[in-house]
Amino acid sequence: MSLSIRVIILVATTVYQTLSVWLEEQKAPPGNLINLGKYRLHFCLAGEASPTIIIDHSLGGIEGYFLIEELSQLARVFIYDRAGYGWSDSSPYPRTSYQIVQELDQLLTQAKIEPPYILVGDSFGSYNVRLYAYLFPEKVVGLVLTDGLHDKGMLKMSPALKALKLFFISGFWMSIIGSILGIIRVLRVMGVFELLKPELRRFSPDSCDRVKRSFCRAKHWMTMSREMLNLDQSARQVSEANNFGNLPIVSIKANSFFKPSLWTRFIPLKSANQLREEMHLELGKLSKDFM
Repeated sequence: MSLSIRVIILVATTVYQTLSVWLEEQKAPPGNLINLGKYRLHFCLAGEASPTIIIDHSLGGIEGYFLIEELSQLARVFIYDRAGYGWSDSSPYPRTSYQIVQELDQLLTQAKIEPPYILVGDSFGSYNVRLYAYLFPEKVVGLVLTDGLHDKGMLKMSPALKALKLFFISGFWMSIIGSILGIIRVLRVMGVFELLKPELRRFSPDSCDRVKRSFCRAKHWMTMSREMLNLDQSARQVSEANNFGNLPIVSIKANSFFKPSLWTRFIPLKSANQLREEMHLELGKLSKDFM
């Protein structure tokens, strides 16, 4: 393929991306936008029973949209897009757990979502909910940590796992370029998302569109890289939140950090799974009421 044809294709996909983003912006978000001053955060609320379940996603994750319908049958569910994800604007402030927690509390206050809260944090989100419970203990009646991280293990990772972080960050930057050029959006149309994540086929098209929409935007990948680059700082911030007395805490972990596949064959799975087990044991020391 000649260089001129490649350039024409990239121009076409970039224009396609620009028009698609513009059209998406003309549609109202599924939830509500709250102005925090320099930027807005988006949230969805469903259900009625108290206490309110607050969901904070993994790094780059907005998969809570898949859960909101089921969970809303049990209690009131609050799902929000951290700054830079989904329908939320990017934040000019560092993407650390402390900053994220301050934004979450401001969002809950302005949205008039009254406590008590059960906080659910997935992976990186476990840092955030743990720190929130430490800073605002009077508002929290329980924590659920899914594949939770622990600062002690994350700050003492092996060289191989530290190199993995750099590998991920380089991938995020490639995805920033790919999203600007419209390549990721084209892959979405071709069904590549479902090839990489077959479990997406189990969910409704509406829920999937909410999730896939974010991954087609450069700000999503930029936010992922910012959160990853600040991961050690977040770990140090949450290190003081290590004694919750009798607060009920449930920790749920998958069988493996990553599912063995063609895409993970070069990842140090053994080291990653060992770290995951060590972190799970450390999380068990956070409360006398731990499951």
